[in-house]
Amino acid sequence: MTSATDTVAPAARPVRPARNLWLHTERFALLFAWLIVIIGFSIALPHTFFTVGNLQNVLGSQAVLLVLALGLLFPLTAGEFDLSAASTLSVSSMTVAVLNAKMGVPIIPSIIAALVVGILIGLINGIFVVVFKIDSFIVTLGSATVLLGIVQWMSNSSSVTGVDSALVQATVGYRGILGMPMQFFYGLIATAVILVVLTLTPIGRRLLFVGRGRQVAELSGLNVGRLRIGAFTASGLIASVAGIIYAGSLGGADPSSGQSFLLPAFAACYLGATAIVPGRFNAIGTFIAVFFLFSGVVGLQMLGAQNYVQQLFYGGALIVAVALSQAIRRQSARSKIS
Repeated sequence: MTSATDTVAPAARPVRPARNLWLHTERFALLFAWLIVIIGFSIALPHTFFTVGNLQNVLGSQAVLLVLALGLLFPLTAGEFDLSAASTLSVSSMTVAVLNAKMGVPIIPSIIAALVVGILIGLINGIFVVVFKIDSFIVTLGSATVLLGIVQWMSNSSSVTGVDSALVQATVGYRGILGMPMQFFYGLIATAVILVVLTLTPIGRRLLFVGRGRQVAELSGLNVGRLRIGAFTASGLIASVAGIIYAGSLGGADPSSGQSFLLPAFAACYLGATAIVPGRFNAIGTFIAVFFLFSGVVGLQMLGAQNYVQQLFYGGALIVAVALSQAIRRQSARSKIS
């Protein structure tokens, strides 16, 4: 007989430094790509792209898209889709504009009303998905269409202007560090807050657990239904924040332009999932993706590309990003098995 001390220990797996180097390279590949885009367009367009004014344009004009994309991280992390986010943005911005500019309601109550609208939309979406067991794609696609009709009704199919100058000043009027409008710093704050919530709190970890395996999460005792409803509610709330920023940047609201944010927001979320924490939707990756995509669009337009290049660029980026994120997840699964 052999004793426990005589048992030969299994050989330890050899360390693969090349694989570790690839993992680190993969984490920062999108950031490197953004730097390459900036350097490339700066060399090609030194007098237009590589200027302080263009830097302020690129960084200071994407807060609405960034905040909207950050809100989408909650349902995406939980394994759901929210196609109504851009419509929620439109309804919220129109709520502020109609209440404040048309009905004379003070700006603070108007903003609170817009936030309540966003929460209710997210809550209703979550209830239909969880309680009535309807696919989130169908529910949010339907609610997005309903919301567009509500926006057209609220605005009488026309733009509403004249929002309180205090909101405009708080969004684009005041210039902070490097001459950036305040909305840029709102985007930074939103990124930091959502980074903390999704990575350092129990709620974030539970949402990730639900997204990776709903049945396993239920067997582990998590209230999966409440977490999924909460994810939609958070998405609606943050989309309404984006709508308020949008109303401030426009000085009013437009009934149709909000939909243009949906595709870029999803493209940023999926492209961001290939960076920093590959295979996982994350706030920092989304932040980098938003500005990477917009830098590419601005550079191409400065080179003489037509306006439709924006749709081509964002649409192509979404397809590539989804393919890359799926490939990374499959590779991570194979690595865990091996």
